[in-house]
Amino acid sequence: MAKVKYYYDSENLAYRKIKTKKRRKFGFIALFLVASALFGFISFVVLLNTPYFKTPKDLIQAREIENLKLNYAVLNKKMDQLSTVLSAIEDRDNNLYRTYFNTAAIPEEERKSGFDKMDRYAALEGYNNTQLVLNTTKKVDGLSKELAIQSKSLDYILKLAKEKNKLLSAIPAIQPVKNENLKRMASGFGYRTDPFTKARKMHEGMDFTANTGTPIYASGDGVVARADNTASGYGNHIVIRHGYGYETLYAHLSKYNCRAGQKIKRGDIIGYIGSTGRSEGPHLHYEVHKDGKVVNPLNFYYGNISAVEYVAISQQANQENQSLD
Repeated sequence: MAKVKYYYDSENLAYRKIKTKKRRKFGFIALFLVASALFGFISFVVLLNTPYFKTPKDLIQAREIENLKLNYAVLNKKMDQLSTVLSAIEDRDNNLYRTYFNTAAIPEEERKSGFDKMDRYAALEGYNNTQLVLNTTKKVDGLSKELAIQSKSLDYILKLAKEKNKLLSAIPAIQPVKNENLKRMASGFGYRTDPFTKARKMHEGMDFTANTGTPIYASGDGVVARADNTASGYGNHIVIRHGYGYETLYAHLSKYNCRAGQKIKRGDIIGYIGSTGRSEGPHLHYEVHKDGKVVNPLNFYYGNISAVEYVAISQQANQENQSLD
């Protein structure tokens, strides 16, 4: 039973019963309900933003973040493996390929140098997982730059290899007359007796004796500089410019199988043995020039004869006998 409250009426000197108005009573109740609802709402919002209360959306986002972290870890591991493989390629590039082609190695600081722009990664700052994303991005950029440098280096090595192939093809590396067609190695490079004056003088080539009409082969790739008989003493002769400072001369031919300006490949038949010009009999006088100086042709016969054949020709060529021209 509710308590009855009284107040003292001083005018009438008596206690009177307090009567509460219904409107006021309902106002108090409404105010209480509004305050309770507001308090409950604020409490709910606070709970939502605490780490102890997870919504389904929060749980899904957390799971996605963990998956992303795992993917980043796997990506970093793969990049470490790629970096190891790339380092091995770089090592071969510097210490094998560039050494073989006699060119300077790429410095380590050039391969591993970073990027100049300091604000390159500014957009990645300020996030919960900034360090993870930042480190991975830097590693990707580093690998990309190293791969670009290595790709350019391999392109350069390929260019050098093609040039090397051209050089190897240009070197006068084969004997201009096949061994099966030879009668003998008549005379070699060095001081020999002149067949006409009988004086001892420098013989600047090698003399190969064979029957008239025996094929003569180009000893290296090149371009025919001349095919005529205007030079004194050589009779019908051919000069081939091979490039890289190499030039060869083939003298005393019976006839030509090429013309001036023609491109020649090693092993092409360029003419035939004869005895034109200042000659004692059918033979080929063969000379090799390097950078304008005559050199011993014997030093270049590694393309079409065996070691035993080379030794035999060397012994014959080194005999101080009489030359044929």
